Amino acid sequence: MISRVILSCLLAACLTCPRVCYSADEAVGHRVLLHGQQGLVIVEPDGEISWQMPWGGIHDIAMLENGHILTRQGKTRVVEIDPESKSIVWQYDSGIENGNAGKPVEVHAFERLANGNTLIAESGPARIIEVDRSGKLRREISLVTDHPSTHSDTRLVRKLGNGNYLVAHEADGKVREYDADGKVVWEYEVPMFGKSARGGHGPDAFGNSLFSATRLENGNTLIGGGNGHCLLEVTPAKKIVREIHQDDLPGIRLAWVTTVEVLDNGNWVFGNCHAGPGQPILIEVAPESKRVVWTLDRFDDFGNNVSNSTILQD
Repeated sequence: MISRVILSCLLAACLTCPRVCYSADEAVGHRVLLHGQQGLVIVEPDGEISWQMPWGGIHDIAMLENGHILTRQGKTRVVEIDPESKSIVWQYDSGIENGNAGKPVEVHAFERLANGNTLIAESGPARIIEVDRSGKLRREISLVTDHPSTHSDTRLVRKLGNGNYLVAHEADGKVREYDADGKVVWEYEVPMFGKSARGGHGPDAFGNSLFSATRLENGNTLIGGGNGHCLLEVTPAKKIVREIHQDDLPGIRLAWVTTVEVLDNGNWVFGNCHAGPGQPILIEVAPESKRVVWTLDRFDDFGNNVSNSTILQD
């Protein structure tokens, strides 16, 4: 009887509160760093905002080990922010440095590496660079682009444990893995699943303009399908072994699927950008069962453009 009462209360709370919802058998939520219409914010597991800072649009974000935030300012500048003082403590401008002055450049991905250098993917010049704290160029590789685009050569890019680079090529609709010398060692074209392309990023659009690619511990690659409204887990042999599509999750309609994170428990947390009111902006699923474990629905607070987030795990 007690368990029924508790379950009823949990379900009632979820139905009446549009902010944060959990499945009835989950005890904890998530602390999240994201960007929305209020700027950069940290949302606590209970839905409260514990920190915020006015900020323009971004396409990548990370919380560093020192507690600072690595993100983008404008289209070309990568910055490190001290959240306590809300000040920029480091910056690099791809628009003017290391040979880019006067060239069209946009930055949509970056990563602080273990050696302290910063990886930056530059769309337009179509290259990945690594720079040190002083901005000195330490490594550079050229990227393959079938459809060169200053805005869409890349979305998220990450350096793998083997020293290779995993690149989401939005304009090409492909994931490419490059070795340290810039050679493409693996490539996967995101399928259209027999559908015709429809422009845009919202739920009525369609394409294979992916946003992210994550290499899993089992060697597979997890793709955030962008305007394909999907998540795909693909083997090295390019076989899809798990997939979630636009209307697979009860009561949820996927739009621009963006950042994807794999939690310690194996669940996937992913962004559902441009999905409109009444739809969650972040979703956690158990991939084997496609069970929705947790959602964050804050359209009124954060708007329709939450492209990037990261779970802050202790």
